[in-house]
Amino acid sequence: MDNSSLFYLVVACAAIVLFFDWTNGFHDASNILGPIVASRAMTPVQAVIVVACFELAGPVIAGTAVANTIGKFITMGDLNPMVSVGIVLTGLIGSIFWNLLTWWFGLPSSSSHALVGGLMGSCIAGAGADHVNWGIDAMMKGKMDGVVKIVVSLIGSPILGFWVGFAMYRFISVLFIKATPAANMGLKKVQFLSAAALSFSHGSNDAQKSMGILTLVLWLGGYLTLESGQKFPTVPTWVIYACAGMITLGILSGGWRIVRTIGFAIFKVRPIHAVCTQTTAGGLLFAGAVFGFPMSTTHVVSSAIMGIGASDRPKAVRWAKAKEIVSTWIITIPSSAFVSYITYVLVAWWFGISK
Repeated sequence: MDNSSLFYLVVACAAIVLFFDWTNGFHDASNILGPIVASRAMTPVQAVIVVACFELAGPVIAGTAVANTIGKFITMGDLNPMVSVGIVLTGLIGSIFWNLLTWWFGLPSSSSHALVGGLMGSCIAGAGADHVNWGIDAMMKGKMDGVVKIVVSLIGSPILGFWVGFAMYRFISVLFIKATPAANMGLKKVQFLSAAALSFSHGSNDAQKSMGILTLVLWLGGYLTLESGQKFPTVPTWVIYACAGMITLGILSGGWRIVRTIGFAIFKVRPIHAVCTQTTAGGLLFAGAVFGFPMSTTHVVSSAIMGIGASDRPKAVRWAKAKEIVSTWIITIPSSAFVSYITYVLVAWWFGISK
């Protein structure tokens, strides 16, 4: 094997990881900015500045539990390094393709689902299904690991988002039952705090996914080693800062097509709805970051808005748009997996990569 070829492949893959991180922030900007802008609590410029500051702080402070979960759900330590790094590279290409496609059509799909589907598809194409850590054995022992842990968190989080949002609105509306319209000014000020909390939680959960993949690439390329008792290498400090910076740049770029969907197309968001959405999503995402459950910000925010709308005025919820969003969620993993599978087959054929 030509070491220089592996080096260039690792560099290319690292660049693609950081680009995916940017598309993640770009794509998920809507989830953070949508409720703020729609409720007119901040101007778009104010919202971007507040969100960016706390988005950057999230992954730096919150640890690497999610990164470890993502980095371990495919096992490729026994493969030719060119094959294993190629698997990650083509998996990311499938994920990025889906992120950009759904952004173009203004659909708030999940970057997390796209990443998981992309890596699964390329891993099955390049190494076989036995190199995916499905987590079945761990589940039989009463533990959660691998794909099982990821899928449980990705499926369970929108359900929690809906019902926690539903309950949160009922609780807040009781507190404000005698409030006058002037209370909206106070709620808009509260949104500075709730938006900051959601931004911090989003950064702490979503940026870790790219941190885990980039650490995996460096390990597969031979640039990181396992310490005694480790199953996955320690995430380097520079990786943490690089991924935090790229997702923040993505947020600053802003996916404004999807902002309209999040802020207006599901339910007309007012200040009280925005506060409930941000508080619900921020709390769930931060809990996921602490316990290593990779949640989809898109799913949590969108489902929280649906739950809050159902709690307030069910008939005002645009359920047709909600159905369209849910349909996108369902097809994301298989679609990104299919794209990555085909991409790996083509790349392996072109460059003559074999197991």
